[in-house]
Amino acid sequence: MECIVLSGGLGTRLRGVVGTLPKTLAPVAGRPFLGWLLDNLELCGFDHILLSLGYGSDAVEAFASQRASRAKIDCIVEREPLGTGGAVRLALAHAREEQVFVINGDTYFDLSFREMLEAHCESGAKATLALKPMRDFDRYGTVSLAEDGRTITAFHEKAPCAEGLINGGVYLLERDALTAMPEKFSLERDWFEKQVDTAALAGFVSDGYFLDIGVPEDYERAQADFFLGAHKRYDTLFLDRDGVIDVELESDYVKRPEEMLFIPGALEAIARLQPLFARTLVVTNQRGVTKGVMTLEDLKRVHRYMLTRIEAAGGHIDKIYFSTGLDESDPRRKPNNGMYLDALEDFPMIDPQRSLMVGDKPTDMEFAANCGLTGVKVGPEYGLRELADEWIANL
Repeated sequence: MECIVLSGGLGTRLRGVVGTLPKTLAPVAGRPFLGWLLDNLELCGFDHILLSLGYGSDAVEAFASQRASRAKIDCIVEREPLGTGGAVRLALAHAREEQVFVINGDTYFDLSFREMLEAHCESGAKATLALKPMRDFDRYGTVSLAEDGRTITAFHEKAPCAEGLINGGVYLLERDALTAMPEKFSLERDWFEKQVDTAALAGFVSDGYFLDIGVPEDYERAQADFFLGAHKRYDTLFLDRDGVIDVELESDYVKRPEEMLFIPGALEAIARLQPLFARTLVVTNQRGVTKGVMTLEDLKRVHRYMLTRIEAAGGHIDKIYFSTGLDESDPRRKPNNGMYLDALEDFPMIDPQRSLMVGDKPTDMEFAANCGLTGVKVGPEYGLRELADEWIANL
């Protein structure tokens, strides 16, 4: 997939907060907002990203050139302000696919780009706009849809609104859609609004995470949201250890690092899944300590080795919780929820409805149910590698 990121805005409303920085480079949770945006686009499968630049283009180009990227990134610079439409028209001349996404560089909207592309192709529209349902707002105008739930019939000015659909700042255009337009124009006023009467615009409704950092209050909100991972598709990934990350030994325990054999693809899968989750935690029963076949220090040494290997593969585990209890009634032993309660003490922001537990045993699924988590069972034929492949393919 291919997209244009509109990154030439002046960001005048943020000047008191970020000074002369281009808005798209405004620091959010310790890094430029554009970095968060590009991470998500690459995760979702974009392999060609066109940065449409104007104000502060040198700074944005420098950031893009220094960033390790899986996608090809090209910078298209407008030498004079062309308006949003003119900037998109200029960038489209450098596109190579028939359908091209356009994304506002100050907006983060978590949606399924592949589903939006499929809906656009089915609609036959010249352009499809991602629409976000909102409640009790006055900052945004609203968009109306026809009874078919797809065709855009009107754009409405900003006004206090109890509920409605807003323009989410993500568009999908046919590559030749703007060829007849002048060099300078507004995409929203001069093209979108003029297309309404021709039924050429479609809407794609998504209720994923949405944030526009263009005003100081939402920019401040972004600091907390991105630090806590509220922008991620899911909240917490809970992983069992033996049988999920490493091979479970038959009638024995992993007592030393050299005995730990990782399931093929598991380490890489943890790294690939990480951008989807605010945090990743391991919850594992390890009664070999209480049985006396290994010491607590042996177990910690094994876990330090596991964390080192996960980090080397590009992943990260925020914390490991383990139970050494023998008795099934031990509140910390899975399927009981004691380790989950421990995690809540460390991470009180965990949202169980947006969290998943991945395990290979019925007790893991019981643990998930006891904690209010969604359980995902893996095994020899469907492990972490296959799980990562499936989830990322559906982004």
